[in-house]
Amino acid sequence: MKTKLEYIWLDGYRPTQTLRSKTMVRENFSGKLEECPMWVFDGSSTEQAEGGSSDCLLKPVFIVPDPARKNAYLVMTEVLNADGTPHESNGRATIDDHDDEFWFGFEQEYFLWDIDHNLPPGFPPGGYPGPQGPYYCGVGARRAYGRDLVEEHLDLCIEAGLNIEGINSEVAAGQWEFQIFAKGAARAGVADDAVFRFQYGDYPAAEGFAHLATYRAFQAWLIAKKLGIDFHLSPELLAGLNE
Repeated sequence: MKTKLEYIWLDGYRPTQTLRSKTMVRENFSGKLEECPMWVFDGSSTEQAEGGSSDCLLKPVFIVPDPARKNAYLVMTEVLNADGTPHESNGRATIDDHDDEFWFGFEQEYFLWDIDHNLPPGFPPGGYPGPQGPYYCGVGARRAYGRDLVEEHLDLCIEAGLNIEGINSEVAAGQWEFQIFAKGAARAGVADDAVFRFQYGDYPAAEGFAHLATYRAFQAWLIAKKLGIDFHLSPELLAGLNE
């Protein structure tokens, strides 16, 4: 049986890296990470290499089933130079994985984006919604914009086996947040992989809704009157899990 492996990586764009992916088809794949081969891509198209020497390597580091596709897996990868050393854009390779006592609780805020109106859902054309207050953990069609997409995306991530701890709507219309937890420095990389897997899942899930998800802080700062987008460690999440 043939299996689809979606290799996902972060490009070299600054100040905000974006996700890239491409599909490899394998025969009789077992679903194990060690069976995912190294792969190559053209780094000159992703701001990670010069045109005259553009080969970059993809090193698989994390794999989960892809519940949105038949016979498929999602493979998070690190970017390496052609000689096998970590690429300068590869921040994951800097994680020190020798301490198992750390607890990591990650919270990622993001905006849904209506591609037809070039605004978050809930924003009227040429203007802004009401002031913040009703939207945070809000309930109802005038407060929680995009919930159908967010719920579908959450279900896909749970089905994929990601360690998602929760979601909630945030302080602006069309803004949401998710939380991911891990224990031990070695698992921090896995939690980090899960954050980007969750982000990646937003994009194909949103395609069917004519939306996208944006994690670009500057874009959100402009559109949401300096409310912005945040990614932070969550002491509340850690305290709750410690209980």
